Amino acid sequence: MIAFWVLAIVVISSAVWTIAARKPVYSVVALLLNFAALAVLYVTLSAEFLAVIQIIVYSGAILVLFVFVIALLSSGVSPFATGPNRLPKIWLPAGIIVLTALALLVYAVSKAITIFPRSTGPVGTANVFGSVADFGTALFTVQLLPFEVTALILMVAVIGVITLGGEQMAESPAARRQEAKADRSMREAILREGYD
Repeated sequence: MIAFWVLAIVVISSAVWTIAARKPVYSVVALLLNFAALAVLYVTLSAEFLAVIQIIVYSGAILVLFVFVIALLSSGVSPFATGPNRLPKIWLPAGIIVLTALALLVYAVSKAITIFPRSTGPVGTANVFGSVADFGTALFTVQLLPFEVTALILMVAVIGVITLGGEQMAESPAARRQEAKADRSMREAILREGYD
C-alpha cells in the first residue's frame, strides 16, 4: 500500500511537471519519469507484460518521437510569434473538465471492481489480470476503437508537426536576398584574386 501511494504521488507530480515545465526537453524528462513510475505500478499489480510494454513502447519509441518533434520545431530560424495570454481564461473550464473526468474515472473504477473482480494466479496464465492473453483480448476486442483512435491522433500530430516545421524552416525572401548577396560578394572576391 505504501508503494502504491508513493508511486501515485510520483505519477501525479511528474504529470503536472510535464505540463508546467517551461522548456519542452524538461517536459520530455518528466514524461519519462511518469512512464517509468507507471511501469513500476504495473509490476506491483503483477502485470509484468504491461510494464515491459510501457517501457519499450512509450519510454522508448514514443518519447524518441517527442524528442524528434521538439528538435524539428526548435530548428526554425525565427522564434514563434507570441499571442495574447489566454491562460487565465482557460483555468476555470479546464478545472471543471478535469474534475468531471476524475469523478467519472472514480465512478468507473468503483463499478469495474464490482463487475470484474480481479482474477489472480501465476503470471503468464491466461485470463489473469496483466497476462498477455488478457491484454490481447482487451486490446483487439473491447478496446479496439480507442487503440485505433490513438494511432490516428499520433499520425495527425506527426503530420501537423511536419507541416509546421516546414513552414518554419521555409526561407524568407529576405534570407534568400541576403544569401544571393553573400554569394555574389564571394564570387567578386574570387575574381579579384584572379582565380577561375
